[in-house]
Amino acid sequence: MAYLEINITEIKNNIRKISSYLNKHDIHWSLITKVFSGDKDFMSKILTPDIVKGLHSVGDSRLSSLKNLKKLNPDLVTIYIKPPAMAYLEDIVKYADISTNTSLKTIKALNEVAKKQNKIHKIMVMIELGELREGVNRDDFAEFYKNIFELTHIEVVGIGSNLGCMYGVEPTYDKLLQLILYKELTELKHGAKLPLVSGGSSITLPMIEATSIPKGINHFRIGEAAFFGTSPLDNTQFLNLCTDTFNFHTQIIELEEKDIVPDGVINEANVGHTAEFDEDDNSRKSYKAILDFGLLDVDQEGLQSDDKEIKLVGITSDMTVVDIGNNKNKDKSKKYKVGDHLCLDPSYLAVARLLSSKFIEKEFVEEE
Repeated sequence: MAYLEINITEIKNNIRKISSYLNKHDIHWSLITKVFSGDKDFMSKILTPDIVKGLHSVGDSRLSSLKNLKKLNPDLVTIYIKPPAMAYLEDIVKYADISTNTSLKTIKALNEVAKKQNKIHKIMVMIELGELREGVNRDDFAEFYKNIFELTHIEVVGIGSNLGCMYGVEPTYDKLLQLILYKELTELKHGAKLPLVSGGSSITLPMIEATSIPKGINHFRIGEAAFFGTSPLDNTQFLNLCTDTFNFHTQIIELEEKDIVPDGVINEANVGHTAEFDEDDNSRKSYKAILDFGLLDVDQEGLQSDDKEIKLVGITSDMTVVDIGNNKNKDKSKKYKVGDHLCLDPSYLAVARLLSSKFIEKEFVEEE
C-alpha cells in the first residue's frame, strides 16, 4: 500500500529554528497547521511542550482541526485563519481563542455568541492590500473599526493582511508599511492598542534578512517554511531548514511494455486525466508502471520524482500510470520490477491531500 513518510524530528527542528530566528527579531508567530489535515497522531507528535512554548498560537482554517488541537492541549492558543461562517459561530468562539474577520455583521454576531458563552472573543481585522482575497477595503477601515470598538465581548488584538495567497501579490515594503500606518491611525483615533500587526507568512520570511520589512510588523503566520523548509517567495530553502521532511512511497503493481498510443475510438467519457501523446509514436512502445494511488488520494501535479525518466501517462480514481522508458540502468540491468516502491516528493498541497485520504498509510520517522 502507498504510504506517506513524515520526518517528525526534522519538522520539529525546523520549528525550533524559526522560533529562535523570529525571537531575535522580536516577531511573534503562529504555526499554521493546515497541512495536518486534522490528523491527531501528527499533531501530538509535533506539538510537544518544548515546541509550543516558542509559539504565539497555532492556527488553522478548519474547525475540526481546531477541535482536535484543543483536545490535544486545552491551553493552546488557537487562531481561526479565515473569516468565520455565520453557521459555525458557536464553535468558533468555543474552539478559537482568536479569529480573523472582515464582516461587521459576523463580528456583531460573534459578540452575542461570546456573551452567551461568557467569554471575550479576540479578533484580528484583516485589511485588503491588493490580493483581492479576504480583507476590509482600506477606505472603509476607520468606520469599520469604529463600529466594533465598543462591543462588550469582542477584543481586537491586531490587524493583518494576506498577500501572495491567490494572485501572488508580493508583500513589498510599501504594502506592509500601509498595514503599520493603519494600525497607528487606529490607535491614535480610538486610544486603543492593537498589539499584533500580522503581515508575515512563509513568503515574507526572506525579507527579514534583507531588511525589507518595516519595523512594526510583529506577527507572522507560517506553515510551509516550518513543514517544508522553503519560502514560496522564490521556492528555495529558507535559512538551513530541512526540505526533505515528507516522502510519498508508492508501489508498482504492474509493469509491462506497452504501446505509447492508445488503440480504439477515444471520446470525452474518460474518467481519468491523461498526458498528451504524439500520433507519430504509433509504432513505438515503452515500459508502463501502474502505481497504487489515484486522484482520490492526491493530485498528480503535486508529486515529483528524482528519476527524470519517469513521466506521467495518466491517472484515474485509484491508479496512476507512469512511463519509465526502457526500464534499464546504465549497466543494462532492470531498473524496476513489480513490488518495487517509487519515492515521490510531495508538495505542500499534496501532503495535505494525502493526509486527508483514508487509503494512504502514514509512517512517522523519529530519530534518536
